[in-house]
Amino acid sequence: MLSYRHAFHAGNHADVLKHYVLSLVLEYMNQKDKSYRVIDTHAGAGMYTLTSEYAQKNAEFETGIARLFAAKNLPESLANFIESIQKYNQNNNLDFYPGSPKIAEAFLRKDDKLRLFELHPSDCKILLENFAGKGKQTKIELQDGFNGIKACLPPPTKRAVVLIDPPYELKEDYQRVIDCIKDSLNRFATGTYMVWYPLLQRPEPSEMVEKLKSLNMDNWLNVSLNVQAPSDEGFGMHGSGLFLINPPWTLPKILEESMPILTKLLAMDESAGYQIDYQIK
Repeated sequence: MLSYRHAFHAGNHADVLKHYVLSLVLEYMNQKDKSYRVIDTHAGAGMYTLTSEYAQKNAEFETGIARLFAAKNLPESLANFIESIQKYNQNNNLDFYPGSPKIAEAFLRKDDKLRLFELHPSDCKILLENFAGKGKQTKIELQDGFNGIKACLPPPTKRAVVLIDPPYELKEDYQRVIDCIKDSLNRFATGTYMVWYPLLQRPEPSEMVEKLKSLNMDNWLNVSLNVQAPSDEGFGMHGSGLFLINPPWTLPKILEESMPILTKLLAMDESAGYQIDYQIK
């Protein structure tokens, strides 16, 4: 099933949370000289034009990155994130939004590597175009990342950040995430794993998070952002979350400072809120 195209949702509230936290993790990784790998199992197209027909159809970025882009007096971590978005835009116009591959690329140093998997042929083609001429630092494969990740672990440098964010079009994706994490931890227990998930009026997302917690890991963090009340019809995403394994020990403090502001900026009604839960030994 290959109907999902992230261009329809680029820059929405879920992207903001996911890419902001990814930036914090990569910034922490760069504090050590030793090189690392970034592995993105569902990379998408890498860069999105917000003036395109796809992005304009629902204009989800208007209640996401556009609100942050226009905000003043942001805390340092959010201001740094917005600065990274501004680098792809000119004259304070918000015309382009980088996906996770381009977010990650901005943090890479000379010896760091980026491994990208994308199964949708059209998006993979665009992804290749967006990284044309970048050399061997980035490797892109037209492949299901749930399978492709196996050959990447453990990384030679024993340092890696893994982003797993499938579209969850199929219910099986929730179990595939669990299976992928179990297998990945067997291959490389000390990696930093980031699992994105939607907040829906269905049991699968919360069940998946509880199953991840039950893996008895020493260090994990779960952060979620609810931007609006669930719809009366029972459909649609009303927020999103990230479950991290082996997160930076500095992450809880940063999020506790920034999530109230992020929630206020992205709120679509009075029911908006956030939650941070973690165990770091």
